[in-house]
Amino acid sequence: MKFNRRQFVKGSAIAAASTFVGCTASGGKFPTVAPAIARFRKPNEKLNIGVIAVGGKGWSNWEPMFGMGENIVALCDVDRTSVDRALKHMEGKGASTKDVKCYSDYRKMLDECKNLDAVLVSTPDHTHAPAAIRAMKMGMHAYVEKPLVRTIWELGYFEKVAKTNGVVTQMGNQGSASDGFRRNVEVLSSGILGNVTEVHVWTNRPVWPQGMLRPEGSDPIPSSLDWDSWLGTAPVVPFKKDTYPFKWRGFFDYGTGAFGDMACHTMNLPFRGLKLGKVVSAECLKIEGKNKDSFPSKSIVKMTYAARGTMPEVALFWYDGNLKPSADIMPPVIATLGEVPKTGCLVIGDKGMLVSTNDYGADAYIALKGDAKMKSVAKGDTFASIPTFLPRGSEHHREFVQACKGQGKCLSDVEHSIPLLEGMLVGCIAQRVPGKLAWNSAKQSFANNADANLLLTPHIRKGWEF
Repeated sequence: MKFNRRQFVKGSAIAAASTFVGCTASGGKFPTVAPAIARFRKPNEKLNIGVIAVGGKGWSNWEPMFGMGENIVALCDVDRTSVDRALKHMEGKGASTKDVKCYSDYRKMLDECKNLDAVLVSTPDHTHAPAAIRAMKMGMHAYVEKPLVRTIWELGYFEKVAKTNGVVTQMGNQGSASDGFRRNVEVLSSGILGNVTEVHVWTNRPVWPQGMLRPEGSDPIPSSLDWDSWLGTAPVVPFKKDTYPFKWRGFFDYGTGAFGDMACHTMNLPFRGLKLGKVVSAECLKIEGKNKDSFPSKSIVKMTYAARGTMPEVALFWYDGNLKPSADIMPPVIATLGEVPKTGCLVIGDKGMLVSTNDYGADAYIALKGDAKMKSVAKGDTFASIPTFLPRGSEHHREFVQACKGQGKCLSDVEHSIPLLEGMLVGCIAQRVPGKLAWNSAKQSFANNADANLLLTPHIRKGWEF
């Protein structure tokens, strides 16, 4: 329901939540998608934007677009305090907010706001696909925080809707827009490392709770919080003030753990630069904190990517929980940096290796065969002869806005984000199901594991279908 600045009306009655019947996406099939007219604007026109999740990461997504002069016409957040803060901020910048419509339930917002050209979805992972797909079915463009979706079924459904309706999409792995990242992609794509067969990607995450069971008991729901709308498609559970809604990322029902949170950043450089596509298998090699409710506290997952033309098969090793690859496999890195970086990726070919030393792939060093130390890609003329082919001077949010006005395209649209996410989500399932899992991308299923196939589809509460 709509609410104004004097009254907070819940989007749907919490008392009715107990009557909802849980279900999963039936047989992996997608609902029928009727084509809608994509809502493009002319370059000199302003977008009408609806914001789904206003605070936190949502703030850093909508506020830049507001700063560009685009129209923020609807705000939706399950926490009324985030909406009030946004309205106050906009007014402080000289904007009138009297016509800004405010909601706690994104379904109501999408049903009532017929003037929206685009939505920004920055909710917890489990409502990324439900909110974005509803919007795209109406012809709205969608900027969606990473990871784009939480389950593999949602990934295929998202792609189908986006392509059927010809809408602009952008996944929020913002490092994709940096000049440093794009140059490193070009250098890696050049084949300078020869035949690459091994990639290591690691992160210091989680920095939130993982490897734990769901807490018992319940706490009173704050008057400012629409708890039922926060749950969205997920099963009904009691509210716990020290767990939800702020420590959700590690739980299977809501997030994708450290892997889903960070791989969209840290795997982005090797995935794009090596033209990785289909993952063919995944296996969790090490795990700590395994349990029935949340992702592990630490893990190492090996994923195998198929050969691409003359490019060989690639083994990609994922590490989280502050686990790292051995210093023994990267002597030039240790000689140059003194240690294995806290977070980053290592790409090993038969002619050399590349290391990125941050989450976003913007800083990279290369050592060719025989080099004792690494050379910075960004400094000096060593790699200057490698051609450029990606645009420069971009910004992730501006790129989305311009694409919605028919100017250029987004670098993290469905053409890139869908295959990147497929491998990541297969890896997330490997953290939950033991053994080597054989993945068939064409059939979107595991060839040898019924338990793994049960995790392909989401739980969808009655009334929250999309």
